[in-house]
Amino acid sequence: MSEEKRQLPLWQESILLVATALVLALIVKTFFFQAFYIPSDSMVPTMVKDDKLLVQKWSYWGGGPERGDIVVFRDPGNWLGADESDDGGNPVQGALELVGLFPSGDHLIKRVIGTGGDTVKCCDDQGRTTVNGASVDEPYLNDQDVNSDQTFEVEVPKGYLWVQGDNRGNSADSRAHLGQPGGGFIAEDDVVGKAWLRVWPVGRFGLIPGTDAFDEVP
Repeated sequence: MSEEKRQLPLWQESILLVATALVLALIVKTFFFQAFYIPSDSMVPTMVKDDKLLVQKWSYWGGGPERGDIVVFRDPGNWLGADESDDGGNPVQGALELVGLFPSGDHLIKRVIGTGGDTVKCCDDQGRTTVNGASVDEPYLNDQDVNSDQTFEVEVPKGYLWVQGDNRGNSADSRAHLGQPGGGFIAEDDVVGKAWLRVWPVGRFGLIPGTDAFDEVP
């Protein structure tokens, strides 16, 4: 007659199940994908404020972001305004964010325009941004006419990125931080991942498309 297996008390089993679920969630957040929400209108029309999305991380396991990628990154130094920053005042929300079970808002999302070694300039005689001397047609912009409102020319340091919002008339992106510490560049190490799937609102659910706008850049 075989001995019956001793079973854990219900409360211990419950704790074990919760702990296992949290560990798995933390692994998924660290290596695969993470939830975020859009804190501003800087990426209109591609994304609008309060969109909820998943950011995937496997694209950058073997390399850094590429031109045209939409990336989520940690605030490199007071880029977020007071109305955009998540102050973490809710401890339950903060705990859920830690393991990736609640969308985080204490990050920024922009499109990569230049990577390390690139020269990015605004603008050519048609108001288009140029990268390494090649003019870039950007069909995703909210208003092409405002792209040339701020002129600049920068060389992106190795290991850094130059990023801009699709809503160029309402985006405090790399251009807004020229002359400040960091020069408007963000470190590749600050990138959390690549925008992948919009999950909310339901009417806008779907994969976030890429772009071929930079295919002709040398």
